[in-house]
Amino acid sequence: MLVLGGARSGKSSYAEGLLMREPRVEYVACGLRPTEDDVEWADRVALHRARRPVSWTTTETLDLVAVLGTPGPPVLVDCLTTWLARVMDECEVWDGQPGSDAKLREAVDALVAAWVGTRRGVVGVSNEVGSGIVPATPSGRRFRDELGVLNARIAAASDRVWLVTAGLPQRLR
Repeated sequence: MLVLGGARSGKSSYAEGLLMREPRVEYVACGLRPTEDDVEWADRVALHRARRPVSWTTTETLDLVAVLGTPGPPVLVDCLTTWLARVMDECEVWDGQPGSDAKLREAVDALVAAWVGTRRGVVGVSNEVGSGIVPATPSGRRFRDELGVLNARIAAASDRVWLVTAGLPQRLR
């Protein structure tokens, strides 16, 4: 399953609600750990943590392929947007390093294959950024485009896809 939406649209809350009846869930956080310097990010992370039941476990990792390949309870991946940004950093895409585009394609291909092949229930959360203004910078446009491709591929591999706008979920598939 994939839940898409804009910033603060309610997509994460909706995705969490889809799994609330499960006795155990593995919550996979793909974002960076909050630092003392970034109070706003720390507040966002704290809000997400406070909503989750105590029976849910949290895994902080970018290695979604390993998580999806391991037997276990349903998985909530929050979110593919931060996963992609961090993978683009790791692949040195922003610097135009030789081979960086190929590394990024390999990482995305591996994630999509793991998504298709997993035996676990999986709900992924991602931002829908392609409906807004055109980013002013080449890196912003590149990220928007790469996320659009990733979202389309994960949506194609998902049995159900939701779009949350202003807190209202719409089933796309």
